[in-house]
Amino acid sequence: MSVQTHNSPDAVPGEEFDYEALPEGYGLGHNMMAGAFAGIAVGHRYPAQTQTPRTRVDLMKTRMQVISSGGTIYTGISNALSTISRLEGMRTLWRGMSSVVVGAGPAHAVYFGTYEIVKEFAGGNARDGKHHPAAAAASGACATIASDALMNPFDVIKQRMQVHGSTYPTIAACARQVFRNEGISAFYISYPTTLTMTVPFTAFQFMAYESLSKVMNPSKTYDPITHCVAGGLAGAFAAGITTPLDVIKTLLQTRGLSQSAEIRGASGLWQAASIIKREYGWGGFMRGWKPRIVTTMPSTAICWSSYEMAKAYFRRTLREDEARRAL
Repeated sequence: MSVQTHNSPDAVPGEEFDYEALPEGYGLGHNMMAGAFAGIAVGHRYPAQTQTPRTRVDLMKTRMQVISSGGTIYTGISNALSTISRLEGMRTLWRGMSSVVVGAGPAHAVYFGTYEIVKEFAGGNARDGKHHPAAAAASGACATIASDALMNPFDVIKQRMQVHGSTYPTIAACARQVFRNEGISAFYISYPTTLTMTVPFTAFQFMAYESLSKVMNPSKTYDPITHCVAGGLAGAFAAGITTPLDVIKTLLQTRGLSQSAEIRGASGLWQAASIIKREYGWGGFMRGWKPRIVTTMPSTAICWSSYEMAKAYFRRTLREDEARRAL
């Protein structure tokens, strides 16, 4: 799936390959297919790299964030890994993977499709040589609002399967039991808090990605190294500053499994935040920040690389079709 750049030996002499220019016939469907490809490649938007190692670290993050997780307090990644593998077996570290796999492709298709539409509408694709961080932030915010509406139930199922003592054999069984016991609202109780986290996360990530890409690759040609490095750094930056909201989201998504009546009754961001503050102090809001960054950095690197690669492939294919029709 190689893509011709302005330095390619196959390029027309004296003619620069314009990666950002859209060939005839390129539209929303291509962006959504590229987004779905990125979602399948990465597993999930914020916490992933390749699906299997991501799930291991993400499960540890969830265990570190959940209050009174089976009476066990995890003090770090290595402690969580050794404790979980020793007491529950290594297979436990893969729990919740199937829910992420099922939801990732469609959610990413919606995510990147919305991103491209809003970016175009907001002027982010203007060919004026200027940087448009506000357009990048707005497009990222709209993208995550749309995709999280689809992904939030899958994320709830994933975390229910990851907590200590979970006995759900499949994602379908988990979904049925959560719905039967807590109703449809259980799948969306954390949606406002999720958006409170993911909107700034994605806005910061997209601004950082666009800014880094412009500095590293001012010609805007297809450059896998630029997309990978810029994506990884942007994801790490966004993950670090939004960790407190991720801790709150985890409490709300796993509240139905808690032994505490107060936690089970937590209905929103501020109530959950007050519980965390009382239990762990201000440091409680940064629980799991290391595994969150560790999983997010390679995740966003692969996600952006996959997305840009797929877009470049579709654009090159369409240009080749145009050239053949012109002969």
